[in-house]
Amino acid sequence: MALKNQLSCWLTYTNETTHKIIRDNLDRAPMFTGVIEGVGPRYCPSIEDKIVRFADKSRHQLFLEPEGRNTDEWYVQGLSTSMPEEVQQKILHSIKGLEDAEMMRPGYAIEYDVVSPYQLRPTLETKLVKNLYTAGQTNGTSGYEEAAGQGIMAGINAGLRALNKEPFVMKRSEGYIGVMIDDLVTKGTNEPYRLLTSRAEYRLILRHDNADLRLMPKGHELGLISDERYNDFLAKRQAVTDEIDRLNTVRVKPSDEVNAYVMSHNEKPLKDGVLAADFLRRPQVTYADLLRFIPAPDAPLDRRVIEEIEIRIKYAGYIKKAEENVAKMKKMEAKKIPDMIDYDAIDGLATEAHQKLNKIRPETIAQATRISGVNPADIAILSVYIEQGKIAKVKSV
Repeated sequence: MALKNQLSCWLTYTNETTHKIIRDNLDRAPMFTGVIEGVGPRYCPSIEDKIVRFADKSRHQLFLEPEGRNTDEWYVQGLSTSMPEEVQQKILHSIKGLEDAEMMRPGYAIEYDVVSPYQLRPTLETKLVKNLYTAGQTNGTSGYEEAAGQGIMAGINAGLRALNKEPFVMKRSEGYIGVMIDDLVTKGTNEPYRLLTSRAEYRLILRHDNADLRLMPKGHELGLISDERYNDFLAKRQAVTDEIDRLNTVRVKPSDEVNAYVMSHNEKPLKDGVLAADFLRRPQVTYADLLRFIPAPDAPLDRRVIEEIEIRIKYAGYIKKAEENVAKMKKMEAKKIPDMIDYDAIDGLATEAHQKLNKIRPETIAQATRISGVNPADIAILSVYIEQGKIAKVKSV
């Protein structure tokens, strides 16, 4: 259902006068004077940062966003700043449409202390303090979704620990939360971390349409999904499987109607029958089109089921390759590395590998492969060392 009676946002711009005020007062901005040493979020720069970094731009757009229906306050999105309050007043009044605006609260800059992500386990428990789980900006991330994703994982694992149950670690192939946490604990971060889809190597599998297929069983097992909702999911999953199986047996036979449709899309007419699944794999064919030429299923299918069927059939070849890569990675994920292994006692590892492995202390061979500076030869030596039972001596404490 479309949302109605929405409040409008408005667009305005900075100008040369705005930019001159900012440039003339850069010595009073904590980010530029060194009072604040931390690196700000890459994708949310302050207005003074934008003026310096993009000096060739004559203006920057600002969105005026209403704070609510029953207030006259507006948020000026794009004008975040650490300038002194009187300078902020001048900046605000230099902008077209805001000449007479009253500033309710000044902008400000803050600097966070963070837990080094290297000091976290994939469960988000700290390595140094048992039973302490951390999440959000304290782990070096920026963004509401990133904080929420860590929060639910830290909460799940804290609860499992309290119940003396096995921890839950989401794999990179299971969800973007898994990608984010693995990036943090394996690679660390020198700036506030934002989760981008480009960080995931299994993007073809991590789709919005199959989120329930990937994670609903785990959520139900953890007690986070009700039986009613889970049963609805099972019905959907079965419907998808049954219809795909049916389309791999039913055939589309040549006919005047079929060939007229095919030729209208600049393809050669059918001479022999083809499997319905193969016919649906054609780019221009939708599931609704297909049902014109084959019997419909016994019961009408839900929109979500149809979407999943089309995606899985049309991209079957690509999905299969991705799943094969996941299967290979799962084998390495199953190879655990002992907690107290002494990497310095393993002959043959490169010096950088010794340093990185000691610093990060990966929990699996798969995690070790993702550490910058640990090459395939190091992984091979480490794998053989563990498989042969030559676990390195434990360092004395």
